[in-house]
Amino acid sequence: MTEINGRTITPGTEDIDPMFLERWSTRAFSPEPLTQTEIDTLFEAARWAPSSNNSQPWLFLYATDGPERDLFNSLLRPGNQSWATWAPLLAFVVARKGNDEGRVFRTNQFDAGAAWMSLAMQALKMGLHTHPMGGIQIDDIHEKLDLPREEFDVIAGIAVGHHGDMSHLAEDLQEREKPSGRKPLAEVAVRWTGQ
Repeated sequence: MTEINGRTITPGTEDIDPMFLERWSTRAFSPEPLTQTEIDTLFEAARWAPSSNNSQPWLFLYATDGPERDLFNSLLRPGNQSWATWAPLLAFVVARKGNDEGRVFRTNQFDAGAAWMSLAMQALKMGLHTHPMGGIQIDDIHEKLDLPREEFDVIAGIAVGHHGDMSHLAEDLQEREKPSGRKPLAEVAVRWTGQ
């Protein structure tokens, strides 16, 4: 069997664009800073993601250095702080729950996910890595970033940067520093027959 990026190519997989197999979530980041142009390009790609009724409910809040970055680092759970603080960019993606006219954005989190994936794939094209995180301090993010609960859902954290040396990772994380597999297609997509 053929492999791409350590992932086994199964029947059907060979027909998808290799970029989907090349993207993976590293924990070994280089502290090499990103340029503002690189950062703007990532978020520009996210800006063009599809959304229900073109509502574009996502909002990316990010920090790169200084006291703002220290605050962002503190909003991660300790397990993620151990490696994500090395990444030169840390962002939180949040989603507006509705607009000023009272319209509820029922698919706000789905749409924010599309924006995140657009950012992740643009990062890959730029030779960068991304790692989304659910291990974040949601209550603190609402409070410290002034995001009213009635207006925003906090979705995830995102670390972005160049791949780096994994020697700063804990031993158990070093063992996991490789692309992961996926469930078989039959477990994630089922043709509905009505029975």
